[in-house]
Amino acid sequence: MSAFATIRRPATLAVAIAATVGLTACGGGRERPQADLAAAQVTTIGVNSYLWRAALDAVSFAPLLQADSNGGVIVTDWYANPSNPAERVKITVTILDSNLRADALRVAASRQVSQGGGWVDAPVQAATVQKLEDIILTKARELRRDAVG
Repeated sequence: MSAFATIRRPATLAVAIAATVGLTACGGGRERPQADLAAAQVTTIGVNSYLWRAALDAVSFAPLLQADSNGGVIVTDWYANPSNPAERVKITVTILDSNLRADALRVAASRQVSQGGGWVDAPVQAATVQKLEDIILTKARELRRDAVG
């Protein structure tokens, strides 16, 4: 048994040394590289923060029905302009990406007009939706420019 004990002790020591060397090779003493993230991506929300703030600002004239910053969805309730109470609009803004890009934004609008004591769906001009998208993108770019420089 003493021959077995003499072989066992150096073998255990060799395994312990090999494990230590193996763990050291995994980068135990080195620092991890830091990621260089764009300012808009260092947020606690799930979408581009500049687009989010710009969209909230752009639809602030209407009461909010839903605002989900993780999913990037803003839905307003029906809004009737006091100067034209026979017409009302509802807006949905969806932010699709964490990057500040034009294709990361989608705006949809619904319009209704008062007819015979009730509300009837009416078409929304494509230029109206495009104009709202342009307002949001312009504001988001301004917010980013102000934050960067």
